[in-house]
Amino acid sequence: MTPRPAPRSKGVPPRRPPARGARPDAPRRNTPEGLGGEQVEGRQAVLELLRAKRRNVRRILIAEMLDPAAILDEIEDLARRVRVPVQFVSHARLDREARTEGHQGVVAFAEKLRSVALEDVIEGHPFLLVADGVTDPRNLGAILRSADGAGVTSVVLPRHRSARITPAVTKTAAGAVEYLTFAEVGGVPTAIDRLNKAGILTVGLAGEATDSLYDLDLGSVPVALVVGGEQSGLTPLTRKRCQAIVSIPQIGAISSLNAGVAASVAAFEVARQRRERSR
Repeated sequence: MTPRPAPRSKGVPPRRPPARGARPDAPRRNTPEGLGGEQVEGRQAVLELLRAKRRNVRRILIAEMLDPAAILDEIEDLARRVRVPVQFVSHARLDREARTEGHQGVVAFAEKLRSVALEDVIEGHPFLLVADGVTDPRNLGAILRSADGAGVTSVVLPRHRSARITPAVTKTAAGAVEYLTFAEVGGVPTAIDRLNKAGILTVGLAGEATDSLYDLDLGSVPVALVVGGEQSGLTPLTRKRCQAIVSIPQIGAISSLNAGVAASVAAFEVARQRRERSR
């Protein structure tokens, strides 16, 4: 059992909150292929990594002198149970190891997330989310967190022109990446063709579309929601392949929602209709 740097008891000075100023989670040159996910930062994200038990965790770094917190106790306890080494390090060391500013004093290193074939996620009555060129890590993290909450069965990501599962993504997703299945594809338009042929309703989200999301029957058929990139939205080929292009009706002055919010609203509308259908 790894010795604690200081006991958490009355009379002991509280541990400092983690220092800020870590390196931003910017894309790096020569990024390895694959989904990523091998570095997980943030307390909830690391806790869910341990809870899910879906991939090997190599080690965990925790900053010294953090304020007492139940979630830190649980991380240490779970790590001890599954024999994951926990190392207490200085804030300066953790800031050097971290790739986000919001690591909250906890960083874990694990094996990469694994992708499955598209054919493996289209059987049964799937609810898919397809990200077409979402390049902002925090947007992708927000999308994945909402996807898990709404009951998305699998997420389809392109190999190129898309954010990988970086530490910023895992932190924003708050552990959702540990429970989702990912299908990595060469191109989104080709993947949508395959989804169409499999009998899945492909629905593209576009702020300028005249048809409303709420007019579609999303509860009785397999559905794939397709969300575009932050700047240009759905690519022309993707838009052409989708069976329906819809918008989310809005009342305020802002003409469009960002990708993360739009995906969340649409995903929970599918969840709502599916729940109503099952009653």
